[in-house]
Amino acid sequence: MSTATGPVPALPIQPVPGPPRAEEAAGGAPDDGPGSGGHMIVCGQDTLAYRLAVELTTLYGRPVTVVVRSLREGHGPQIAALATERRLPVRVVEAPEATTAVLVEAGVRQAAALALTGADDQVNVQAALRARRLNPGVRLVLRVYNRRLGERVGQLLDRAAAARSAPGTPGAEASTTVLSTSATAAPALVSAAVSGHPAVVHVDGRLLRAAELAPDGRTQGTELATLAHLPGTDRTRPAVLLPGPDDAPGDGGRRLVLELLGHPEENRRRRRLPGLSGLPLAALFSPRLRIALGSLAALLAVFAGLTSALTGENPLHTAYLAVLDVIAIADPATADTPARKVLQILTALSGLLLMPLLTALALEALGTFRAASALRRPPRGISGHVVVLGLGRVGGRVLDRLRELDLPVVCVESDPTARGVARARAYGVPVVLGDATQEGVLEAAKVGRARAMLALTSNDSTNLEAALSARECNPDLRVVMGLFDDDFAGDVYRALRDSYPHAETRSHSVSFLSAPAFATAMMGRQVLGAIAVGRQVLLVAAVDVGDHPELVGRTVAAAQRPGAWQVLALDTVSPDERSRDLAFPYTVRPELRWSPPADRVLGAGDLVVVAATREGLGRLLRDG
Repeated sequence: MSTATGPVPALPIQPVPGPPRAEEAAGGAPDDGPGSGGHMIVCGQDTLAYRLAVELTTLYGRPVTVVVRSLREGHGPQIAALATERRLPVRVVEAPEATTAVLVEAGVRQAAALALTGADDQVNVQAALRARRLNPGVRLVLRVYNRRLGERVGQLLDRAAAARSAPGTPGAEASTTVLSTSATAAPALVSAAVSGHPAVVHVDGRLLRAAELAPDGRTQGTELATLAHLPGTDRTRPAVLLPGPDDAPGDGGRRLVLELLGHPEENRRRRRLPGLSGLPLAALFSPRLRIALGSLAALLAVFAGLTSALTGENPLHTAYLAVLDVIAIADPATADTPARKVLQILTALSGLLLMPLLTALALEALGTFRAASALRRPPRGISGHVVVLGLGRVGGRVLDRLRELDLPVVCVESDPTARGVARARAYGVPVVLGDATQEGVLEAAKVGRARAMLALTSNDSTNLEAALSARECNPDLRVVMGLFDDDFAGDVYRALRDSYPHAETRSHSVSFLSAPAFATAMMGRQVLGAIAVGRQVLLVAAVDVGDHPELVGRTVAAAQRPGAWQVLALDTVSPDERSRDLAFPYTVRPELRWSPPADRVLGAGDLVVVAATREGLGRLLRDG
């Protein structure tokens, strides 16, 4: 295979003619070739770029141009194989950088959307600025790790599009979406790890929660939909997603339901000293030091009582005199009885114990404060907790989600300077510093008494080795691995499922979980949340009814498609007044109508929130 070494000429890899796509078989007009208007462009060479090319071509039926640095490195060979082996409508442009000339060669002037999935924020932002200048109306989807930078860049690009386009032109409605793979994948990873403690999705200022229910179980909120019928004793059977009303539950009768809760409460934890939240006062001092302090107080009480008995004075006054004697600032009892003089001498001698005791109290309290503001160790009696391996980008986001659910967590990290370590310190979460594959590290995290473990390091081999080691400590442990190679994730899942049939094992590719959000953003839609169901994923997305033949002109009941999608809510607000981001957790003016009437006819100006499978959402948006 020949390659191009510069920005131009680029390397077109033309797809080999294959079987007709779904929309062609259904009688619809096929999309034009990659060089025509409306195609998609992906700039990147990682797993996410590969997954995006697959989803856009197979689920949405869109031609895709992929700009890669090299066809011989990273996922370059796999991306090229999409056209040569899988015969998908993919064109590849090889160039070391997404310069203006490269973007023009890729067809950005006629493209409907451009996704930038590289790991360098500055490179992605620079390419986005170039693309916006070439095509003010193109939808931009950026992978940005720095959230603050991403928000500001998104606003800048939207203003640039509006400034370069007249009102009513396509550029005036251009959108810029800034996403992070760790933020989009974290909810699904947490929901896969914590059975019985559901995934939480913020929609229009409300909380949607997915929870497993027994045959006779009841929800805590308003049940919106049955997301899945879960398998019973046979774990090899997949769950039945979005079953119809006539579908019977599986042998176990368990259901995964989506329930609507109230408004999310803001985090009321006040920032005091990092890591001191919930720290009891007794934890500041050791038991021996507390016993010494109590003994000294009892001795003073005895001296005060004896003084009161000898002098006949008020007990409060004699207690005051005893304290003065202890700190040696009282007048000598020269005119008192011999017994009073002896008591004063004994009290003064006991005061010699006060200074070292106060010094010990101060030093021990300081040491406790320093330890609390640093890293906590797992408590001895901890159990039923979640162990998180790796506090990088993904691990830090997962830690945030677990804290939102108020679950006990123990973290393991080999790098003390990792970005998630400071976050764990602020939360007061115990952290074990060390390599999870080394002997004794997982034992220190009390993995034998944990309820679940998430292996989220940046190394797939480390995640697998840690999962196998954890299985030896606790064969029934629920394990979730965030792997980067999707094929490897599938193979590992099947092997662990066969080896430990009674334990729950999930291995998810981070790109597999985050790709739907990127793909639907390129289609001009928004994925509000992802819920992992075994090795499958359900998506909660906002969809304009528009010209979708599956929705427009139909009632809510007729628009449902068992196994594909289900309508959860209806937004009847005019498009000009709608919230741009329905996932924002604190909405001042909620606008969705949940569980709309079954006989409500959907119109072209409506917007619906649906729960859908990946294939169902792809079919819904592709036909629009």
